Amino acid sequence: MKITVVGGGSTYTPELIEGFARRADVLPVDELVLHDIDPERLRVIGALSRRILARHGFPGRLTTTTDLSAAVEAAAAVLVQLRVGGQAARLVDETLPNRFGLLGQETTGPGGFAKALRTVPVVLDIAEEVRRRARPGAWIVDFTNPVGIVTRALLDAGHRAVGLCNVAIKFQRRLAARLGTDPDRVRLGHAGLNHLSWIRSVTVDGVDRLPELLSGDALDELAAQTRVPAGVLRDLGAIPSYYLHYFYCTDDEVRSQQSGTTRRAEQVLAIERELLTLYADPGLDRKPGLLEQRGGAYYSEAAAALVTSLLTGDGAHHYVNVRNNGVLAGLGDEAVVEVPADVDTAGPHPVQVPPLAPEMLGLVQAVTAYETLTVEAALTGDRTVARRALIANPLVRQWDRAEPLLDALLEANRGHLPRFFDREAADA
Repeated sequence: MKITVVGGGSTYTPELIEGFARRADVLPVDELVLHDIDPERLRVIGALSRRILARHGFPGRLTTTTDLSAAVEAAAAVLVQLRVGGQAARLVDETLPNRFGLLGQETTGPGGFAKALRTVPVVLDIAEEVRRRARPGAWIVDFTNPVGIVTRALLDAGHRAVGLCNVAIKFQRRLAARLGTDPDRVRLGHAGLNHLSWIRSVTVDGVDRLPELLSGDALDELAAQTRVPAGVLRDLGAIPSYYLHYFYCTDDEVRSQQSGTTRRAEQVLAIERELLTLYADPGLDRKPGLLEQRGGAYYSEAAAALVTSLLTGDGAHHYVNVRNNGVLAGLGDEAVVEVPADVDTAGPHPVQVPPLAPEMLGLVQAVTAYETLTVEAALTGDRTVARRALIANPLVRQWDRAEPLLDALLEANRGHLPRFFDREAADA
């Protein structure tokens, strides 16, 4: 059995490798392959990964390559974790929208839109190579943001794909610790879209513990973790994803960004430089504590567990991005939603969830419309469709901003968006 990681030069990769190493007894992997376009990062990450596997007594082998075709040849599963344009492009996503009085963020709002335009064509090209060369029925597991949009593009193109995010498992672990129980006993009523979801129940052994979590000290702690006022959690009767801070506290966040001096992209870049220095130490054979500051907590656990279910059919419970197909009332079947699912070799089997409350459903419907238009814009390079996507986005909306904003985003990402400029030249 061969598993390939595209974007294997990521600083996240050692954590993912540990996840597979710990599961060697249930997931018999013969070969792990790390692919990346950066040979130096691949060399450093590959060496550390081999030391980690050796410490665990992993029976298979690890190979590294810059050749995508060789990487995915005969693979049973391909994990995609890449960042088109690197941290430099992320910094633009986080800062350029502020010039228009708008939120800057890498996965949602206009920054997330720019990232989707850069990312969707690249991931689809990778997926086509997987279709040609991987094992029949191979799975593509997407951890590349914006996960919901990228997963939708993959599914629209007919690929056998599932999207994965660490938000739900992060909450599951935190809530289990708060309740003093094992995480595997906690089931979350998690539903919505990627980075736009709510937890409407927290069940432990059949008992919903959410009401007690929405009161007292626990409520204040959750408010701090989600960066949303406690009153919002009380009114919703739910725990929102921390990404909903950008929707519920938009003006405060924009003011904070405009007055701030250090962006998350700059912080991550500094952390990555330090991590790569640590990784190069030939005596290091485990992920360093600094990796926790990089973000993506529990990614390796979620990813390795999901791949295990897809390849062994263990039927375990996960939180994934899949076609709606009637799971969430009020959305079309073709929408991609983030919901609980039991997973086997046939794929995710979503758990039916109660209808969303009106204030949740309205936001989900608006963002789904934006996602639909964004995929179309990314594939066609059509500026009219791109402007329609921005005015559909609740964090943009206003035409007088959307039009100049699009021009600025496209120019800042010109090197990554040939479709838009080739089409512009053709229309001239």
